Amino acid sequence: MTRGLRNNNPGNIRLSATPWQGEIRPSQDSSFCQFTSMGHGYRALLKLLRNYGRLHGCRTVADFISRWAPPHENNTSAYISRVCSTMHVPATYQPDTDDHDTLCALAAAISLVENGTPALMADVEAGWALL
Repeated sequence: MTRGLRNNNPGNIRLSATPWQGEIRPSQDSSFCQFTSMGHGYRALLKLLRNYGRLHGCRTVADFISRWAPPHENNTSAYISRVCSTMHVPATYQPDTDDHDTLCALAAAISLVENGTPALMADVEAGWALL
């Protein structure tokens, strides 16, 4: 089982000073958040994606993924390609972060890249319900 799935953290969100709803504190993982449920992990992922658009000016899939998976830590261009391929959209596509289907599809695509296995949409939906 991958680290993200083991931690109920499908986006592999790093630890920060600000606690998330449903986050286990202290984490047993030295670098990444752990959540009480996969729904809470998806809630955090969805919330971050919304904030990237609202607070950080991300507009395109490429913008979102460049912030999510920066080049100093990832092969960002490959990550963008995989997310776009999964979503069947170009890198210039502008996802509506207030739209249920669009935001859930983006989160599921990120989870696939992070964990190597398709997201369970029931878990993504549980995250949306917690927003």
